[in-house]
Amino acid sequence: MFDLVVKGGRLRDGRRVDVGVRGGVIAEIGEGLRGDVELDAGGGLVTESFANPHLHMCKVYTLEMIEDEAMKHYHGAGMGGAMTAIEIASKVKERYHESWIYENARKAALEALRHGCLHIRAFVDTDTRARLEGVKALLRLREELRGVVSIQVVAFPQDGVVRDEGAGELVRKAVEMGCDVVGGIPWIELTEEDAQTHIDQMFEIAVEHGKDVAMLVDDAGDPGLRTTEALAKKTIKTGWNGRVTACHARAMELYPDPYFRKLAKLLRRAGVSVVSDPHTGPLHARVRELLGEGVNVALGQDDIADAYYPYGRNKMLEVGFLASHLLWMTSRSDMETLYDMITWRAAEAMGVKGHRIEVGAPANLVVLPVKSVWEAFWYQPEPRYVVSGGRLVAENVEEYRLHL
Repeated sequence: MFDLVVKGGRLRDGRRVDVGVRGGVIAEIGEGLRGDVELDAGGGLVTESFANPHLHMCKVYTLEMIEDEAMKHYHGAGMGGAMTAIEIASKVKERYHESWIYENARKAALEALRHGCLHIRAFVDTDTRARLEGVKALLRLREELRGVVSIQVVAFPQDGVVRDEGAGELVRKAVEMGCDVVGGIPWIELTEEDAQTHIDQMFEIAVEHGKDVAMLVDDAGDPGLRTTEALAKKTIKTGWNGRVTACHARAMELYPDPYFRKLAKLLRRAGVSVVSDPHTGPLHARVRELLGEGVNVALGQDDIADAYYPYGRNKMLEVGFLASHLLWMTSRSDMETLYDMITWRAAEAMGVKGHRIEVGAPANLVVLPVKSVWEAFWYQPEPRYVVSGGRLVAENVEEYRLHL
């Protein structure tokens, strides 16, 4: 007997199987399994749960506080006004308070749970305007949902470290309070020297406390931006290979091919994962080419109804569906790749190991009421069941009536 069995599920390769769970891990994949709790998949698709490696979680649902002036600059042709957008969006932090940030973030986390997303990397502004209000809110939420939704809290100096004197010490304080990851946004600094200082200071904190690093790099329409390269070089120099994530890297779309090819090889050597959010801005990382060079690439939600993006539901199937169009990844094999980018590749970018449907892996699963990845993106259904740590934590019942 198993603690829980998913009966009659369909794996991505088409096989019909039972998945037996014991002690929070997948103990057997076979036929005729019995369990204390049995979930009838009804031939539906069974996969590892979804993961979101990039969400500005202190900002969710704040669009009505600040309207859409920042969005006009961020989404403008060529993204030449990206820095202006960040400066405008920073005004909302004058109203930051732990109480409402916690409520908004909790709503977003529970929506993620409903959609089968069980791992979230939450970027939280940590600077002289935001102070530590968002950090306190997200650390509280992380503990509340521990064992159900895994939240990695990123101490993120949104307005820079050199530009925003004092932000570096607040990041250090946030890590001492319990943040999981050291963030950064070096391209926001005004000179290449200051950008390097930004990277160096954040790595100093990360190495001192043994933390992974996640930075937003080259997020503007400027082909001269080079902080993705600087991040990869620092990773190698520090020996932090496999522990660093580069988000956005949108300027990459404008790079000359010879330089891009060198950069891709450097990223692979450093073991730096790239997280792309093509739906939140008109430029995006060169996803196909990076994957072809052996770089791990994932998709992130990035924003939910904030100054940078008016939509978003923490629903990774929706993110993958949008990326399929924006990246023109519409073949069956492309869809499989996109699904990897919102499941195990996204988890790998977050340092979550073994996020697969295989014996010995943590039992974090979704059961979808469709038979294939193609149909999953096509219809974007809610999971019939969501299993976290071997326990049923969410169940969606779809009901509708036709009156003809």
